[in-house]
Amino acid sequence: MPYRVCKAFEVESGHMLSKHPDRCRYPHGHSRRIEIVLAADTLDAHDMVCDFKAIKLAVAGHLDRLDHAMALNAADPALDAIRAVSERVVTFDADPTTEILARDVYEFLEARLAAREPMTDHAGNTYRFPPGVRVERVRVGETSTSWAEFSRA
Repeated sequence: MPYRVCKAFEVESGHMLSKHPDRCRYPHGHSRRIEIVLAADTLDAHDMVCDFKAIKLAVAGHLDRLDHAMALNAADPALDAIRAVSERVVTFDADPTTEILARDVYEFLEARLAAREPMTDHAGNTYRFPPGVRVERVRVGETSTSWAEFSRA
């Protein structure tokens, strides 16, 4: 059984689901809780799966692009109109459902882990993910009673 760690983040974001038959096709927002679960079969030299700070550094910019932004399908007919009134627009190749957001964060972090690039914090400390660490799942909460999750398992 592998070791697991979870780091949670919160972002405020809006979206429109152009394919939705009801109210979700209109602009609306959510307070999203994003939970990232990493796993490893063994612990590193510091007796950890990885440092929580490494997770934060790895995804900070990617999650910041969602915070106080409007997520849209790149094919949404309202895209140009929304961009005319807001510079904080993030597009996806599908409707930006909670499932799509979970997959997006998962795939982004999966690529960061594969690259094994060092990350430096504001104090100059360097962090790396140890070999063998993998993304197990990403869960994105949409409301206090609803969430979506993506994993490769």
